[in-house]
Amino acid sequence: MSDWLKFMGTAGARFVVSKQLRSSAGTWCYFQGKNVLIDPGPGTLRSCFSGDQVLNPENLDVVILSHRHLDHSTDVNVIIEAMTHGTFNRRGHVFAPNDAVDGFEPVIFSHVRSAVESLQVLKESCSYRVDSLLFETPIRHDHSAETYGLKFHLDRGCVSFITDTKYSKALIEKYSGTDLLIMNVLLKEPFPEKDIKHLDLTTAQYLVEGIRPRLAVMTHFGLTMLKDDPGLLAAALSKKTGIKIVAATDDLTFDLDRIL
Repeated sequence: MSDWLKFMGTAGARFVVSKQLRSSAGTWCYFQGKNVLIDPGPGTLRSCFSGDQVLNPENLDVVILSHRHLDHSTDVNVIIEAMTHGTFNRRGHVFAPNDAVDGFEPVIFSHVRSAVESLQVLKESCSYRVDSLLFETPIRHDHSAETYGLKFHLDRGCVSFITDTKYSKALIEKYSGTDLLIMNVLLKEPFPEKDIKHLDLTTAQYLVEGIRPRLAVMTHFGLTMLKDDPGLLAAALSKKTGIKIVAATDDLTFDLDRIL
């Protein structure tokens, strides 16, 4: 079976999530024979069993949180319970930043931690392996919680997720060599009066032009992006950069054999 990924949800920011203007479920990946779920936000469990393709969380091998914010982590405990068959079967691997599992108000509850085969804390510039699946966290992102993007090294190429972050030139260096680049682009334009630590269209353009992936995908949209149609904005950005850029939609699936 070829590698693939499915955007179960493409909502970003609290208002799009709270109004459910887009689904806020996570991203399901089938990489190197492993079922991987990234950032199971509100509604992820329901989305697993909705639509034409049922994705049974009992089949998950890996759950990853990029950071602890609710739109990325709300369903993590019920997903881990499902992965471990109600915590009765010790299986699966969970990866999350330290503040998601320790300290004040951890989002991963203690009763599910002992049910998994391993719980590993994400750190900057580290690599992680589950059998043949290899990924790294190239850089700590500049966000309001401890946050890491993901860089998966697959047999057919490199797939990177630049999750919530303020732009910096260091991102270009750390995510170089990426073939499929997935970016959380919350804003159409920055708000100069506010230090909102998210990407906008201009900084997304900088990343695409610097990293030069074979394909870039924008997701995790806020209200300003949805208002002007992310698909049209992505098409315009493609013309500017000369690199194919698309806007993810809920339930969009990519077969990596056709991309990488």
